[in-house]
Amino acid sequence: MPYLSNPERTEHKPMKYAVVIEKGKESYGAYVPDLPGCIAVGETEEEVKKLIHEAVEFHLEGLKENGEPIPELTSGIEIIEVAA
Repeated sequence: MPYLSNPERTEHKPMKYAVVIEKGKESYGAYVPDLPGCIAVGETEEEVKKLIHEAVEFHLEGLKENGEPIPELTSGIEIIEVAA
């Protein structure tokens, strides 16, 4: 599994978070496994991508303001192909 952690990270380097996007019956949902509680819901896939990006920034700002550490990146993604 390709992990996305960057051990040389500084506050000026961007971090790349794995985001899970799920299509529901009437909307799309997104969450970030490495940031518990960081979620977004939108009417379209495009909207939920925009909203989860904003949610991650807001979540990280809140952690910094509260003096809490930024969680290390531990999640990655792997697309597998199986016969269906």
